[in-house]
Amino acid sequence: MPTDGPSTTKPTTKHVTMLHARSIVSLFRSGSFKDLIKRLTAQLILLAKERIVPNLRVFLGDRQPFVWLLAIGIGVGVAYFAILFRAIIGFVQLFWLGSHSERVASIAADLPSLVILITPAFGGLLIGLFLHFVMPNRRALGVADVIEARAIKDCNIPVKAGLGSAIVSAVSLGFGASAGREGPVVHLGAMLASAIEDLFKLPKSARRTILACGVAAAVSASFNAPIAGVLFAHEVILAHYALSAFVPIVISSVAATIIARIHLGDFPAFIIPDYQITSYWEFPAFALLGLTCAAVAILFQFSLIVSDRVASSVDIPLWSRPMIGGLMIGAIAVFFPQVLGVGYDSTDAALKQQFALEVLLALIVAKTAATAITLASRFGGGVFSPSLYLGAMTGGAFGLIAAMVFPEVASSHGLYAIVGMGAVAAAVLGAPISTTLIVFELTGGFEVSIALLLAVSISSGLSQAIHGRSFFHWQLATRGLFLQEGEHKRIIRSLRVRDFMTELEEDEDVPAFKPSSGAAWLILEDTLEAALRAFDRKGHHRIAVIDARNTSKIIGWADHWAALDALNTALIEVHVEEHR
Repeated sequence: MPTDGPSTTKPTTKHVTMLHARSIVSLFRSGSFKDLIKRLTAQLILLAKERIVPNLRVFLGDRQPFVWLLAIGIGVGVAYFAILFRAIIGFVQLFWLGSHSERVASIAADLPSLVILITPAFGGLLIGLFLHFVMPNRRALGVADVIEARAIKDCNIPVKAGLGSAIVSAVSLGFGASAGREGPVVHLGAMLASAIEDLFKLPKSARRTILACGVAAAVSASFNAPIAGVLFAHEVILAHYALSAFVPIVISSVAATIIARIHLGDFPAFIIPDYQITSYWEFPAFALLGLTCAAVAILFQFSLIVSDRVASSVDIPLWSRPMIGGLMIGAIAVFFPQVLGVGYDSTDAALKQQFALEVLLALIVAKTAATAITLASRFGGGVFSPSLYLGAMTGGAFGLIAAMVFPEVASSHGLYAIVGMGAVAAAVLGAPISTTLIVFELTGGFEVSIALLLAVSISSGLSQAIHGRSFFHWQLATRGLFLQEGEHKRIIRSLRVRDFMTELEEDEDVPAFKPSSGAAWLILEDTLEAALRAFDRKGHHRIAVIDARNTSKIIGWADHWAALDALNTALIEVHVEEHR
């Protein structure tokens, strides 16, 4: 029977759906729904005009899609350059070792002492002749030259100098010079990137990004460490982190890693046991290890600086310098063949606890001396591998001593060797973040991350307190380039008068200029810094620009406000690039 009260029947899903459909139809017929759609469409169009379209214009204006595509090609190309570089080193080794293996020390230990003594000297003679007759700047190039190219040379690295430098470094390492192969590969990768930039006429910001792509690919292919390659390019080359640069650099690094792993295998450079930290009470020891590694890194850099100055002060023919240095390296290698070449086999032995304490201590001194002689003698090579080598020996020796003093608490000295690798290398290279990741990816030792970070921070901080700069920036300082002073200093020393001067009008009549009159004058190659000082010293707002070859001829005018505008524009461009 029907009741007069309200119905208690619950609506079904079908009924609810029908009610919603009727409401929507009713809303649509009333016109309110159409107004809502119009308002939403208008908001989306406004959003596109104000946000999306301008961002896309910037994205396309910087040719970012093309830069990403180039990054792939650079990664692949640099990886094959790195593989070829290794092959050349192995080929040169065949002439005296009879093997292209990287285990140079163990093979050389079985050779006659005379072979070990003479071989680096013979290689030095070949290098000296090549430097004297072929190389335009008479030295091998490295990471510092890439930083200089980014800072003041519009990322330009001549192909001839780059290829010649790679040959010098590969032959040097093949004949046993005590240096690293990663720095030369970084320069080689940057050279390839520079050639591509010139080919496609890329804008300035894109040129710097592409240069960093070449560097990241080189580090990734050399160390099998893609993350470290990305961070090294940002930390050392670009000196800033920006998303617009991050994407292509990652693409290049990944592409290089894939190619390297296809041809060289997917495994860390050093296969180590599974070391574990025994106790958290060890962390004071890791802090003390950071202090010890700082001392080793500081002394290593001092040895490089002093040996270079001593070698430069000796007046001997250039072609003979590598030969004499090679003879000295050979004399050290007769007693310590572990100093020859890149030294990865000896570093690996230290990580696997295969050296006694006295051997570790002796190798620290021997490798420091051999590397200092190598670089001062104009052999090619870098400081990556020697820094890792010295760190492993220092850490291994420290771990053995710690085990003697605290046998119940101390971890394996192989673990200390891993931490030491990162601490010394970070202090020398001035790249604590990327160096930490290089050690992670080289060894697979992620369990020691806290200890490694502690030692790296202490070592880097103390080295900075003593030297004030990394080894790369010391090299740049010897050339008068002080990048730590800030971007404004770099800009005023890299911009030239020709960049902001006003040329004479065709019908402008000016009298002959007399430099002896005491009037202010500038030439096209004067820096912005020199121009600003001239404006301040003379009190003029306009100074004549004269022809350097004909000092009586005025070719234009330098205006004070134009100089300041050029400085401000460059500072704004740098700021935008670093934060985009």
